[in-house]
Amino acid sequence: MIEIYQSLYIGTQEDYELIVGAHETWCVVHAQASPYHSLAVTYSPVGTVPEDHPERYVARRGNRLMLNLIDAKDPEDVPKEAIDAALSFIHRCLARGRPVLVHCGFGISRSAVIGFLYLVAYTDLLPRESLAGAEAAFRRIYPLYQPGRGMRGFLEAHWEDYAKRRVEILDEATS
Repeated sequence: MIEIYQSLYIGTQEDYELIVGAHETWCVVHAQASPYHSLAVTYSPVGTVPEDHPERYVARRGNRLMLNLIDAKDPEDVPKEAIDAALSFIHRCLARGRPVLVHCGFGISRSAVIGFLYLVAYTDLLPRESLAGAEAAFRRIYPLYQPGRGMRGFLEAHWEDYAKRRVEILDEATS
């Protein structure tokens, strides 16, 4: 478990189960469909949530957010709704002074990408001129960062949206 920003941690499923899970004060983003999202929404096997289900991509239970997110090979299989919900959830938790753990199985792809995008969209820690430059800076903060093919493709497809989001947040704060 590595702190990438004040009170924002990226980690593994084991970090959640052995360290954070017993603490009620933490907010947690479970960036993996199984077992967390599937147990919350009660489906099996992974990926069989009906398309019209209100919690198809995101289920919230108190201070926990469960994402229907697999480490897909195809970026089209990464639901932007889930990523955006995670970023908003993290921001709200941090604003309330609560520590946040974002985890997936091994803490290298799904959770690392969410942490990366949070820093891009909500802080000034990473450059926004290019995805490659931001990733290089993020690897200094979080050396375990290694997005899978689908997550990397998602970043490439949506980089501009997230890179300009901070500017929009700053504009809202000054108006």
